Amino acid sequence: MESTVTVRGQTAIPAVIRRRYNIKPKTKLEWVDDGHTITVLPVPYDAIKALKGKLKGLRLTEALLKSRREERLRG
Repeated sequence: MESTVTVRGQTAIPAVIRRRYNIKPKTKLEWVDDGHTITVLPVPYDAIKALKGKLKGLRLTEALLKSRREERLRG
């Protein structure tokens, strides 16, 4: 997908992208420039709520406990 930048530096976000990422009026966007590419990320209004459930099933508690057991054995 592509869009055109106006003389005022504005562009439109394609509707498919807006719907997929729930971008609505007043949604803030973060522009990340790594020197080679530009990445645009929607900033959620409530970051904690946006992440809720995203790490489910990764067994993070078990990984943390295993790591701590290994540290105790080393030291």
